[in-house]
Amino acid sequence: MNTDLMFSSATDQWATPRAFFDQWNEIFRFTLDVCADAANAKCARYFTREDNGLAQDWGQDVCWMNPPYGREIGRWVAKAYRESRAGATVVCLLPARTDTAWWHDYIIPMAKVTFIRGRLKFGDATSGAPFPSAVAVFYPPKVVP
Repeated sequence: MNTDLMFSSATDQWATPRAFFDQWNEIFRFTLDVCADAANAKCARYFTREDNGLAQDWGQDVCWMNPPYGREIGRWVAKAYRESRAGATVVCLLPARTDTAWWHDYIIPMAKVTFIRGRLKFGDATSGAPFPSAVAVFYPPKVVP
């Protein structure tokens, strides 16, 4: 992998490390990858950039979301929250950008957060990412019998 690319804004796509995904999949049993392509999809069902996951209904699925890390990340986090209110469970792999509006608007007040120790090696990178990561989980509202 071109490490110069990792330290630039030339890409907003960071492929989820398989072993990292597998650990979370053991817990959640994902049914839908909402931000993927054919080369990096982690679930049999997935939305590509062309499918525009922001425009799709995520239903009652258990979703994995490793969104594009560019300027539109806030839209993805807001969508994950809204879809959780509609019944989906959404597990988000995110850069731990705790100073951003989307972090304060959605993650802090509404998600269960696990900060990742160390730096993830995305895709086929040989070194860690230039940013820390966190997993934020949005659960659907509890149904009161």
